[in-house]
Amino acid sequence: MNPIARIQQWEKALRASYNVAPTTPENRRRANIYNLWFDHAILRKVWTNFFQVAPGVYRSNHPDHARFAKLKQMGIKSVLNLRGAGGSAHYLTEKASCEELGLTLVDCNLQARNAASREHILGVIDAFRTIEKPFVMHCKSGADRAGFASAMYLMVIEGRPVEEARKMLGAKYVHFKWTKTGVLDHTLDVYAARHAETGIGFEDWIRTEYDPAVIQDGFNRKRSRS
Repeated sequence: MNPIARIQQWEKALRASYNVAPTTPENRRRANIYNLWFDHAILRKVWTNFFQVAPGVYRSNHPDHARFAKLKQMGIKSVLNLRGAGGSAHYLTEKASCEELGLTLVDCNLQARNAASREHILGVIDAFRTIEKPFVMHCKSGADRAGFASAMYLMVIEGRPVEEARKMLGAKYVHFKWTKTGVLDHTLDVYAARHAETGIGFEDWIRTEYDPAVIQDGFNRKRSRS
């Protein structure tokens, strides 16, 4: 095994040793280390990326327990997690925090660096219609998936035009369209063009016309030309 492969194997094993369920004092200590350093929560101690999207609706990066407590104090009732449910320490810690604080946790899944599936997009839209307000939606950094979801909320729930909604994806939120996450901007570009032609709503477009493979291919070709 070459040196680089050995380092990668060591890093993977180290990460796994801390990526544990916080069920005992020792495991809570390990999970906290995982969240701080492997999931980069140390950066989110001072940077929240917290903004209001609409009345009773907020966006953020992934809060820690102390921030969840503050959100509870400000009246937040529900948390929309866009990172998906699973066995990772960051999710299990969040789940425990919400249970302790009496926050309702709703789990959805979105991708940031690839075109999201129709199922995942519609899952987020369905959650918007049932989640109790006030609520906060979050991904990891609050820049990409949270921005795309916020744009969807404005279009589908608030009835805002795509030109306004797309402002949820921008440098203000540390989202940059020239990276792989620009596929989210491209998705809105394709929708905006189709809406200009037919007047179709975003949700109807997702249900009847959206093809993530076509979106991804178009974005890849656009990036290769730039």
